[in-house]
Parts: sequence; structure tokens; C-alpha cells
Amino acid sequence: MPKISTVEYLGDLRTEAVHLDSGERIITDAPKDNEGKGEAFSPTDLVATSLASCMITIMGIKANQSGINIVGTKADIVKEMAADPRRIQTIRIHIYFPQTYSEKEKQLLERAGLTCPVINSLSSNVNKDIKFHYQKSKDSNLISQNP
Repeated sequence: MPKISTVEYLGDLRTEAVHLDSGERIITDAPKDNEGKGEAFSPTDLVATSLASCMITIMGIKANQSGINIVGTKADIVKEMAADPRRIQTIRIHIYFPQTYSEKEKQLLERAGLTCPVINSLSSNVNKDIKFHYQKSKDSNLISQNP
């Protein structure tokens, strides 16, 4: 299997990850609550952020296949840590769509997002609280998932 990336320790609890195909770089720092500077994403921040990014990507694939426009969709991510052992306890994601959709389209998008590879790879010990919000809709659908 070909390598996808490399990670180098730069000192002061900082790493640099390089995506080998594109050369894109990501710097990580340990968080302030764990001896770090908190000047960049922590590795656990990337896990939580990867979940939202993956969900929106998979919804984008399904949207493209179905002729639905989700350009401008955004997510807010909150990560809560647990101690002993230190780990991600809960990931809370609010996904905001730029417009409203039919109930069928909403169901299609939400189901697609909840089948992304990252959510399927996370331990059942990680609580996943995910909310979908649609423009011009007073209601939001709440899905709390803990597979």
C-alpha cells in the first residue's frame, strides 16, 4: 500500500503532517490543557474536524448524484475530552445548509452524512451529537448517534 502522508516532530509539542500526493501541510500543537501552546489544531481537533469534513464530503457526493446544490454548507464542531484515559468523549457537530430542501432531500443528505467513513471508524465510546439546520426552516432535525 502506498504511503499517504508523513508526520515529523518539530519540537515544542508540534508536528507537521505532509500529504504526499499534494504536498499540503498541516501543523498540529498540543492543546493548552495538555502542556501545549494551542496555536494550531491538536490531533484530537483534527479527528473531530475530520468527522464534519467527511460528512459534508459524502453529502456533497450524494447531492451531486441527485442534482442538489449544497454549496456553502458549513459546520460548527465542538470536541469534549474525557480523562483517565485521556480521549475524545463527545463530538458535537451542527451542520448548516444554505437553503431549505424537501423532506426527501433532507433525508437523503442526512443519511449520506451519517454513513461517512470517519463516523463508521470512530469507537462507539465516542458520543456523536449531530444536528442538521436548514435555511428558512424553523425546525432543525436532531440526530444523536452513538453507533
